[in-house]
Amino acid sequence: MSKVVTLDRPKQGFWARLKRDFKKNYQLYLLVLPVLLYYIIFCYKPMYGALIAFQDYNPLNPGVLNNEWVGFKNFIDFFQGKYFWRLIKNTVTISLSSIIFGFPIPIIFALLLNEITHKKFVKVIQTMSYMPHFISIVVVCSMIMSFTNSGGFINEIAQFFGYSGKPMLSNSGLFVPIYVISAIWQGMGWDSILYIAALAGINQELYEAAEIDGAGRFQQLLHITLPGIAPTIVIMFILRMGSLMNVGYEKVILLYNPLTYQTADVISSYVYRMGIEKMSYSYSTAVGLFNSAINVLLLIITNWFSKKVSDTSLF
Repeated sequence: MSKVVTLDRPKQGFWARLKRDFKKNYQLYLLVLPVLLYYIIFCYKPMYGALIAFQDYNPLNPGVLNNEWVGFKNFIDFFQGKYFWRLIKNTVTISLSSIIFGFPIPIIFALLLNEITHKKFVKVIQTMSYMPHFISIVVVCSMIMSFTNSGGFINEIAQFFGYSGKPMLSNSGLFVPIYVISAIWQGMGWDSILYIAALAGINQELYEAAEIDGAGRFQQLLHITLPGIAPTIVIMFILRMGSLMNVGYEKVILLYNPLTYQTADVISSYVYRMGIEKMSYSYSTAVGLFNSAINVLLLIITNWFSKKVSDTSLF
């Protein structure tokens, strides 16, 4: 019998493989280049400035490295500060409330749209639900303040049910509900796009087979629709948990006031006040860095747990 001899190709290094792949797919590399430059310039390069969290930074000293190093002093000052637990509590409360009440709404909305057979009606509803997403946050907050002030139509409705009638944003107990409900209204339609796309990718033959077997609409929802979009739901939940401590400061600082600091002041708004208004650059950077570190930790933990339970994960 003749013996077949195989010749092993010499292993190529990383740069050689990259060069060969670039020659083959250079159009794709050029296509991704603007996105890559954006993240390098505006996301990764500014991370160099995080070093001032460990310094007593003075803007008059040229260069980030030409300032006195103080180690973890800024972090310790924040942990021992009188506002630490209030900020943590308010941030977690607002963010968890947004997840508990806001995260399922786009999913439910997408499922309801999926059950409507009249396509023109679906398009009208979708267009109307997307509109609030494109309204400026300043305009949205102006609308909220107008509607919840004395004489506003939301305030008038609340008075019908026994509310005192004073401006609702001056009541610290109402800030979180107002914030969460307005966020749901603003993002419900836009956030449902991913779930609508996932629903469109489900094999329609599964529904036909289930209908032949006598399954009703609710049974099809439980056994076909929800399992079909479950990976998308899990990925979005992981991403949402990774930004648990990120409560946007823009909306908070436009809506809160000293009367509602007790429930409305969050880490991002505190960083804004300390960094922009009081010019405590090192201290505010340390607070922001701590906030980002907690988010990364939550992302890793949620991703690990999801991988163990559902075999769906980001990495």
